[in-house]
Amino acid sequence: MELPAPLRQGVDGLLDKVALPALKQAAKTLSERYRAELRDGRLHMAEDMAVKAYLATRLPATYAAVRASLEALSDARPDFRPRSLLDIGAGPGTMLWATADAWPDLEEAVLVEASAAVRKVGQSLAAGAVAARVRWIAGDATIDLDDLKPADLVSAAYVLDEIAPASLPKLVDRLWRFTCDTLLIVEPGTPAGWQRILAARTQLVEAGAHVSAPCPHDAPCPLMPPDWCHFCRRVARSRLHRLAKEADVPWEDEKYIYLAASRHPAVRAARVIAPPRGGSGKAVLKLCRPDGSAGERLFSKRDGELFKAARRADWGDRLAESDT
Repeated sequence: MELPAPLRQGVDGLLDKVALPALKQAAKTLSERYRAELRDGRLHMAEDMAVKAYLATRLPATYAAVRASLEALSDARPDFRPRSLLDIGAGPGTMLWATADAWPDLEEAVLVEASAAVRKVGQSLAAGAVAARVRWIAGDATIDLDDLKPADLVSAAYVLDEIAPASLPKLVDRLWRFTCDTLLIVEPGTPAGWQRILAARTQLVEAGAHVSAPCPHDAPCPLMPPDWCHFCRRVARSRLHRLAKEADVPWEDEKYIYLAASRHPAVRAARVIAPPRGGSGKAVLKLCRPDGSAGERLFSKRDGELFKAARRADWGDRLAESDT
């Protein structure tokens, strides 16, 4: 998965002639802050160089995770056509670009972002390139949401990990109250990220939400630690990306976990929740099923069309309920 061409061109223009040593140091600092999940009151991208480091090293991966999450939502809710977006902790507009790509008829978007440096870059990238009416708001996700209007799609991508755990239930409640149709939360695909998603999932189901994706049910998650639910997207690294991260391989795997909670039921189908395993005449898929269970299933040539579908299925894909 790659960035949309206008976004990629805009990023390339912003990164042109950036001093590589400064970019490397900013990328290293940014990575350390994200990995440590620091909540020290400082913004991860308060300065211009930190924003450029994000564009070079993190934007392609976060875009891929967000876009894949929206694709899963669209598959589960083919009737969903959001006209409005409210994105909390918008960064440089990653969710805006992914949503506009998934649903070109998006009419308006309100993006809330605390960092002035990030807002400036996001506005520059989207100007004249995104058809929807876009309004940027300076605001903190935990304290500046009172005057916002509800939207069809409300989102918070890679945001919960930056907020104190004690503040998360109140934030999730606020996000749900703003949601006309669907709330999408995306987090790093770590055990800690999964736990945050599980807590939000429980809270939202208790509030009456229907889980659209990735879960094919509203029952308690059947997975138990040390196992955890997450997905993965392989992302191509640009030359500057490799140089900034001092990486040799031309790609990286972005692991993520997401939750789409809706006010309307979704089409239920089992989901592949681990990399498929195959062999001569067989395929083994780990599935989360609509009945609330999870486990592996062996498909063989004797299963006919089911076997063909299983051989084509990838990590994160759905299988029709009748197939399982």
